[in-house]
Parts: sequence; C-alpha cells; structure tokens
Amino acid sequence: MEWDRGREIGCGSFATISLAVPRKASSAAVPSLMAVKSSEVCNSASIKNEKQVLDQLENSPQVIRCFGENYSVEKGEELYNLMLEYASGGSLVDQLKKNGGRLPESDVRKYTKNVLKGLSFVHAKGFVHCDIKLQNILVFEDGEAKIADFGLAKKTGEKKTEMELRGTPLYMAPESVNDNEYESASDVWALGCAVAEMVTGKPAWNCKPGSHICALLIRIGVGDELPEVPEELSEEGKDFLGKCFVKDPTKRWTVEMLLNHPFVADGTVPLKEVSTSPRGPFDFPDWVSMQSTVEFSKPPEFSPGLESDNWSGSESKSCFGSSSSSSSCSTCIPSIENRLQQLVTDETPNWSFDSWLTVR
Repeated sequence: MEWDRGREIGCGSFATISLAVPRKASSAAVPSLMAVKSSEVCNSASIKNEKQVLDQLENSPQVIRCFGENYSVEKGEELYNLMLEYASGGSLVDQLKKNGGRLPESDVRKYTKNVLKGLSFVHAKGFVHCDIKLQNILVFEDGEAKIADFGLAKKTGEKKTEMELRGTPLYMAPESVNDNEYESASDVWALGCAVAEMVTGKPAWNCKPGSHICALLIRIGVGDELPEVPEELSEEGKDFLGKCFVKDPTKRWTVEMLLNHPFVADGTVPLKEVSTSPRGPFDFPDWVSMQSTVEFSKPPEFSPGLESDNWSGSESKSCFGSSSSSSSCSTCIPSIENRLQQLVTDETPNWSFDSWLTVR
C-alpha cells in the first residue's frame, strides 16, 4: 500500500501516530483516511506484537481495525509502520478536555458498555489487553468507543518468569503488583479505574504530585485500601465500581457479569428502584386504589364469552363496576375499591371471571 504521511496526532514511548492518506482511490477494505503508528525498527517489538494480536481480533465493532503493515525509510531512519483505523473523536482523555474535565454519566455508561463488549471479545479470543486506560479508548464519528493499543496484550495463561511491570501503574490490579499476574480480571480492575476517572477527571488513586511509584504500588498491593469511588456517581455506578474493585481476582466480577449490571445493561431497573419480595402480610408497599376503566371507540374483537350486546359505542365501563358483568376484560385491571364494594353489598358477587389460579 502506498500512502502519504500527514500531521502527527499522538506519540508514545517508542512510537508516533500520524494521519495517513492512501495514494490510490480508497476501496471497501481501505478507508480514505487512516492513522499510522510508526517506530524505529529496532524499537518496534511492541507494535509488531500489536499487529499479531489484532490479526486475531478481527470483526469486533469495539476493537480498533488494522489495515496492514509496511516499512519505510524517512530522514535516514528505517521505520516499521502499522496502519490503523482513524478515530476522529480522539481518546477519552480528549473527550474529558472537551467536556470541561468530566463526562456526563450517560456518556460514561455508554463508553463503559462499549469497552465491556470489546473486552468480552478480546477475552473470548484468549487475550488480555493489560493496558486499559482512557488514552487507549478511542471515540469515533458515530460516538461509539473502541479499544486500541494492544502492544502489551498477552495470551491468557501465558506466564512470565521474570518480574515485569506490564501496563500503567495507576491502573494496575493488586494481583499484578503482588504476583506478576496479568489475566482477564486485571482488565476489569483497570476498567473500574477508567470509569472513576471519566466521572471525576482525576485518577482513581489520589496521589500527591511528586509521589514515588513505589509508594503507589505498595498502596495497590498491600492492605485493604481501594481506589476512590466518586461520590457524585449514581448508586448503580457505585455498585458497578464495587464489583470491579475487589482485591481478590477470583471474587471480582467478570466482564460477562458486568455486561448484565444495571449501570450498563439495557432495559433494566435502576438499583434504587428495585423492590424486594414482601416478607410478611403487612410488608407490602403502599398503593393507591384507582378506578380502572376502558373506553371502546369501536367494537372489540370477538372472543369467547364476550357477547356483542355488551358493547355500547363510547360508554366507559369497569370490568367489575357492576354485578351484571358476565365476563372479564383483558385490557382492564379491576380496582381494589370495586372489588371490596362487591364484598360488602347485599348483592351476590360475580365470580365468573376466569382469572383463577389453582393453589396446592
């Protein structure tokens, strides 16, 4: 692929990221604008690892796409180049800056769910990202977020004999600090740190300026101290972080479990609104009895037991408003008030409606 390098849009310890424009007309496989991550060949081990991982993580909407690799000689240096999907919204760090240092909780929920879906795919493929942080979560034109920078990713279960620090200390899990263990649970801990930072604009660990990295690692690995959970976060969000910030990785919630958490799951009731089952006859919540009526604007569909002369134009009726009712209406819920009135009058109550349950 022949391409032209554009302006620099990012840089890391060993690589720079620039815009890249293909010289030939773009095809369905190659977009008209890309990002190219470049490094000197002698320092390209991390980028080459990223290429190998991305080749096995194709077809996930929440993982950045790779369009290939090549070598180039520029200003007398031989470079290794990795062609990647371009994110017009930048990283979540850029989003924080655009929003005054904090993100609305609605955005935090959306981005968190995007990352969880991406991690679900990554973990299912047998990989651990090892460096989840705001800088490595990119936002695209449609507002969706994707996971990027797989330079430190590793195979699940792959052990290292030598002691290493893999990832960013502020996002490292206790087991990574103590036991050099980097598995899927460590990605969950890092995601919790990212969520807290999206809400406050500050790292989850409150470190004073100039603090030594060793002091931070001791706080993470030793004792019971946990990252700070933002007070301004909703109850659902606090509970979500509580599932991420568990010292014991075997008791920490998995990505699949977190995808069903009310903080990110669609169509769920917020935790503060979830009711519990009554434990006794007087343990029911208060309710207001309301007259339930149904107004027909046209003849109802025929159903067994519903005679045509029971319908009258625009008249409103209650299913239990009169003892002469001979059938129950499936679209009308009888009120408690009417049912009690039936029981205290001299009229014989009508028990002919068919909503009985057999109790053994």
